[in-house]
Amino acid sequence: MTVEIELKFMATPEAIAALPERLTSWPSQHYAPQTLTNIYFETADNRLRQHDMGLRIRGYDGRYEMTMKTGGKIVGGLHQRPEYNVDIDSDKLDLARFPTDIWPEGWDIAELQTALTPLFRTDFTREKWVITYGESEIELALDQGAISSTHAGKLSEPLSEIELELKQGNQADLLALAAELAPIGGLRQSNLSKAARGYHLAQGNPPRELRPLLVLQPAPKSTVEQGMVAGLEMALDHWQYHEELWLRGEPAAKAMIGEALAMIRQTLAIFGGLVPRKASTDLRASLTALEPQLESKNVNAEQLCYSVDYLKSKLALTSWLVTAGWRPFMDAKAQAKFDGSFKRFCDIMLSRSAADLKEAFSQNMDDDGYVAQLPRLNRQIIAFQLLSGFYPQSEWHPYIDAWFGLQLAIKERQGHWRDTARKEALAQAAFWLNGAVR
Repeated sequence: MTVEIELKFMATPEAIAALPERLTSWPSQHYAPQTLTNIYFETADNRLRQHDMGLRIRGYDGRYEMTMKTGGKIVGGLHQRPEYNVDIDSDKLDLARFPTDIWPEGWDIAELQTALTPLFRTDFTREKWVITYGESEIELALDQGAISSTHAGKLSEPLSEIELELKQGNQADLLALAAELAPIGGLRQSNLSKAARGYHLAQGNPPRELRPLLVLQPAPKSTVEQGMVAGLEMALDHWQYHEELWLRGEPAAKAMIGEALAMIRQTLAIFGGLVPRKASTDLRASLTALEPQLESKNVNAEQLCYSVDYLKSKLALTSWLVTAGWRPFMDAKAQAKFDGSFKRFCDIMLSRSAADLKEAFSQNMDDDGYVAQLPRLNRQIIAFQLLSGFYPQSEWHPYIDAWFGLQLAIKERQGHWRDTARKEALAQAAFWLNGAVR
């Protein structure tokens, strides 16, 4: 077994043209382009997908390799997944060649092999450079071709990707090299693998639906640090999911990206009492450069999502999460608090958020007064979404929904019921004081 650690980027023709010259900055070994075919398999009931497993056969230069990828983790465009590779003699499956312990308990492997059929394929040319960077050896692969389903109308879409895979060394070097490639422009950090795109095509390429920003559901007994990481990862996932929708022609997805950036900002603010501000200087600066561009009414999705500022922001957050970029700035006292109970931290911060809103909306006001307090309300609603997940939905939902009602009344300037919404929100009971804890 190996653990594959790689960063994936969608690339424009202009970025691909600029790549070879940029790579001359570092020692590297170039490999001639190679034609690859990957065939992905699945059962009619999507058995592998349900267990976060992916099975393919890769053919190249008359050779074949069978690969099983099992459940891993994706942060931004950084993919970390265990994979098992076996050389085989043809393009026919031979599941018995894999280690027996990779399969879920009780699976009949012989029956599984008869149930598997080709689902989709990728056909592309791969050109590689193995780069020496810092203390690491990093493989850069340029893939150009197509992804196509073997049924569902034989749908297809172009494939134009750059992958950075850590062959030896550390993840910090991988992320640093990505940051040095960013200025060429035309690169977009993606969390969608070729397989994920292929599975979607195989389903008939159904429209992707907008997703609301939900309440964070932290793991039981999470530390404060784990809670912060979970909040930022949820925001990043929301960002990347809706980025794909925006690029595919859904204009409403742009506002969802704005929601994700606001959640990142609020997460940094909530944990700011423990994490020194200087720890997130670069991350906040990258967000400051990106936000006005996203808010522009005339912004073009393709142009912005493949821009240098956009990529730098996403890479900054990914790097901060993967390398735990806050830790070098924290003293022992702050780290001890960071190792404490996230549940206890949430209760304290929920009380502070509620007090802040009571101060802001303690009395009725005119249109301008309500509008002036709207940013404050927006921030604290996000705080409730980040901090309420230790309690049952039946307790936090009415509370948060009441503040959403006031938010809507202010945005739509519905003065006839705005003060009623304000009073209803203020009258909600503090669920974190009397709710049943998970």
